[in-house]
Amino acid sequence: MKAIFSLMTLSAAAFFSGGLQAQQGGGVNGEPPSAKSVADSAARTPDQRDEAMAKHYAITLVKGPQGVDPQVGAMTAMPDGRLAVAFHQGQIALLDPVKLEWSIFAEGLHEPLGLLVEKDGSFLVMQRPELTRLRDSKGTGAADVYETVWDGFGLTGNYHEFAFGPLKGGGAKVYVGLNLASSGASVRPEVRGKWLPIGLDRKEFSPDWKNTSNDVWKKNGKFAGRMYSRVPWRGWVMEVDTVTGKATPYASGFRSPDGLGWDADGNLLVSDNQGDWRGSSELHVVSKGGFYGHPASLPWRTDWGSADPLEVSLEKLDALRTPAAVWFPHASYANSPTQMVVIPKTPAWGPYWGQTVIGEMNVPRLLRVTLQKVDNVWQGACYPFVETRELKEGLHRLAFLGDKLWVGRTHLSWAGGEQLSCIDPTGAVPFDPLEIKVTHAGFNVRFTKRLGDEAKDPKRWNIQRYTYAYHKEYGSPELEKQAVVPEKVTLSADGLSAELEMDGLKENFVYDFDMRALKSAEGESLLNQKGAYTLRRKP
Repeated sequence: MKAIFSLMTLSAAAFFSGGLQAQQGGGVNGEPPSAKSVADSAARTPDQRDEAMAKHYAITLVKGPQGVDPQVGAMTAMPDGRLAVAFHQGQIALLDPVKLEWSIFAEGLHEPLGLLVEKDGSFLVMQRPELTRLRDSKGTGAADVYETVWDGFGLTGNYHEFAFGPLKGGGAKVYVGLNLASSGASVRPEVRGKWLPIGLDRKEFSPDWKNTSNDVWKKNGKFAGRMYSRVPWRGWVMEVDTVTGKATPYASGFRSPDGLGWDADGNLLVSDNQGDWRGSSELHVVSKGGFYGHPASLPWRTDWGSADPLEVSLEKLDALRTPAAVWFPHASYANSPTQMVVIPKTPAWGPYWGQTVIGEMNVPRLLRVTLQKVDNVWQGACYPFVETRELKEGLHRLAFLGDKLWVGRTHLSWAGGEQLSCIDPTGAVPFDPLEIKVTHAGFNVRFTKRLGDEAKDPKRWNIQRYTYAYHKEYGSPELEKQAVVPEKVTLSADGLSAELEMDGLKENFVYDFDMRALKSAEGESLLNQKGAYTLRRKP
């Protein structure tokens, strides 16, 4: 039965506490490349990069409502042109982007990390303990009805059990993502949902939940798994019917699925952070029934049986999983990818329309993603897009309002920032790598402007190839790293594409392009000089 209850009752859900902290990835980097080429020219300084970015993107800082913790947990565009923003301490506020005036719509929510506006003007918000519908039944401009839509998932009180989404699906369906718990802390005596008997025995979890550094947990925590799922649907993406409240398990194998979104073709995308079973941060193209690599969630499958996923062979797990479509190379591209949105088809965004832009927590950088399907296998590339210190760190939530891209920041006890910013393209299209695709001969790289003839020189292309390990350890170094040089480079008739002929392509490797030595036909340097293609299947 659905429950409609008061703001006071909803606030009581704060029995379960936590912080958006350990989802950010760490790890080690590979050694710098030893191969040298013409492309090994001096990198731009941060001042030079920021000056170049300012010619193409204007960034305006917008402060949140007075008296509200300015960390953004969720954000969505409204049909009337306003922006709805959920803040860390439980408020939802509406912003008039013209007048820059805020009004409070709701309060008392528990760590809201997802927000969606419905056709009738109500909101769906994903709190830590439940998916909630907020309605303004009296037309006062503030929510007076808080309705539980779905709370059929487990909670242990572990700080890492975040809940993301909702992402609008077909009809009344939405999708939400549920974080795993972390061995950085134990669980509380009272949990919600069925306790999974597989793995470390319940009594071996910390008996003193007020003191997570006690000797029992120090000794036993490692046997729970670095990240664990001991109550229902942790590590899953769930499909929820917002009319009936019925939830269906959709896909498993996730660690910290902070970003859920659709690409321009309607494919479900989920980002995940570097950690155990994640050599680097990843972007997945998700299908129903799929398993995406982190084994902690597997015992909740109806066909799993009683095996401890930590005891299952790596070979069996690898055979079960669908690898990520895109690896975000750690540190050089992303440490902690967040929400993704599709760039709209407007003159302001020029040739980038239809591509996906995604946030990053640890550095002031937005990235673009392009996807390619080869023999029914998804793969693709990521590229720096907007990177400047003016953007600031903690780019957690994104939303387009017309031509403007809004970003909301958070940090809590980890890397990040605060407040919102609005990004406006200035109208001047930069010289950028637009899309990398694998071909039968090697790679095709398309640009926003015509290439100069020097791009025909293979030595102008600095490409490194490496891979990441799939294992239970935290992160992975860049393995089997080596320089690769095209045998031949041919420019297209319009000068916008370069065809790189390369023998010996290896599947399940990143091909990391450093293109700083290239110039446009007019002598311009690239604004963004890199792109990394994850090759899963050769044509």
